[in-house]
Amino acid sequence: MVSRIELYKNCVRKLNSYGITDAEFDAMCIFQDVFRERNPLFKPNEDVDSPHIYKIYDDIGFRCDGKPLQYILGVWDFWKYTFRVGEGVLIPRPDTETLIENVLDTVKKNQIKAPKILDLCSGSGCIAITLDKELFDSAVYAVENSDKAFEYLEENIKLNNSGVTAVKADALVPGNADKYGDFDIIVSNPPYLTADEMNSLQKEVQAEPAEALFGGKDGLDFYRKITPIWKNSLKTGGFFCYEFGMGQDSAVGEILKQNGFDILKFSQDGGGIIRTVTAKKTEDNNG
Repeated sequence: MVSRIELYKNCVRKLNSYGITDAEFDAMCIFQDVFRERNPLFKPNEDVDSPHIYKIYDDIGFRCDGKPLQYILGVWDFWKYTFRVGEGVLIPRPDTETLIENVLDTVKKNQIKAPKILDLCSGSGCIAITLDKELFDSAVYAVENSDKAFEYLEENIKLNNSGVTAVKADALVPGNADKYGDFDIIVSNPPYLTADEMNSLQKEVQAEPAEALFGGKDGLDFYRKITPIWKNSLKTGGFFCYEFGMGQDSAVGEILKQNGFDILKFSQDGGGIIRTVTAKKTEDNNG
């Protein structure tokens, strides 16, 4: 038999040997998941039975092979809610919380009552569901085209007891936009990695769906297509809020301007990178 603390140290050593940068954190998350305890090392000298040992070593092995920790755990927290994740869906990231902050701030500053919001390329639904939970009397729609991601979207709506309306549709097809309108806010975190970035991804990021990451040669394909397709689904005076990659702020801002939007602000994420834009639809934006 082996004690909890001995097993934990063994796992950290193995993760470190495979170059896992957050070995202690990852091992602790796996221990918390397997033991179903917040502090699994509270009793460090307690012996671990065989089923728990096998499960922990299996999960550590998956992590050493490059499987994302979030996929191993099957759930991940975003904002203050929990979302199911796994192969086929993008993992929610803290950077995207900047997008949530922008939308909440926009609703508050403009005193939008019962906001009608559309989330494009919704994936796990973390953006749409969080906004639905945070905004009283809101009507939130989430558009996702991937079969696998849509399964997670529907599951997460139920998990969080959310009122989000899930829409299975391709955001890049103009006819789909014609079916929905009169939105106060459209929000999107579309694929935005460039071809060069896709060729240099970390191993665990390579496990995430490429279609949720790759935004074309310069990473801007989705912004060029989504903006003109969906701009008329916004009310006059409505808002478009995008997330984008590092260094893409000027280009995304220019795409919005070319489609009749006034840029209100760019916002930085927690790492100081300009990550989001908030733009307002002008009166002459009807074409």
